[in-house]
Amino acid sequence: MGPQNLPERLAEVRRRIAAAAAAAGRPVDSITLLGVSKGQPPEAVRAVAALGVRDIGESYLQEALAKKAALPEELTWHYIGRLQSNKTRPVAEEFAWVHAVDRLKSAQRLAEQRPYHAPALNVCLQVNLAGEPTKGGVELSRLPELAAAVAALPRLKLRGLMCLPPEETDPARQRHWFALLRNALDALNRAGLGLDTLSMGMSGDLEAAILEGATIVRIGTALFGPRTPHAAA
Repeated sequence: MGPQNLPERLAEVRRRIAAAAAAAGRPVDSITLLGVSKGQPPEAVRAVAALGVRDIGESYLQEALAKKAALPEELTWHYIGRLQSNKTRPVAEEFAWVHAVDRLKSAQRLAEQRPYHAPALNVCLQVNLAGEPTKGGVELSRLPELAAAVAALPRLKLRGLMCLPPEETDPARQRHWFALLRNALDALNRAGLGLDTLSMGMSGDLEAAILEGATIVRIGTALFGPRTPHAAA
């Protein structure tokens, strides 16, 4: 897909976000559009940034670092891929957000490796809502313990929760999973954690996510079109 298609795709994504926000009785500016650019060339990211999308999400570290080096520094980079322990240092050094923390060891490494001169690294804990073995994420039963431990670490700011729910086509089923994550966030806040972020919802289910309180929607295909086949791990 060429950059010339981006304005139309972005306008449609923004229309969907605005309609869902209105249906939820929420201000549209309470929802951040995170452009998921894995598998897309730097030119596509540059083009979408020029249209006002300033938050960019990447899943593949080497690809992300190459793009980040080639693109404007004022973008906010989110690491949304599975966090491998041997790759925490570049993530801690180069990103503003990490969305898929699910182990205390990984969080401790991020805290140790975050540069002292940098602002605190924004962190979301990934929750495996359905116990799917192919997906990362902490179990709901273990979430309170992990959240309390991560919130106490230096140089990290625990912001909220993230999920990759089972794929559903029925909007009611989509909302079911997102409601579970929202309820988990509410429970942590009742315990005093003061979290403000729900990273949930993608191209196929952003409406259901927004209706259940999403503050960040992670949009790739609807914005950029299909990914190119290559992607560096």
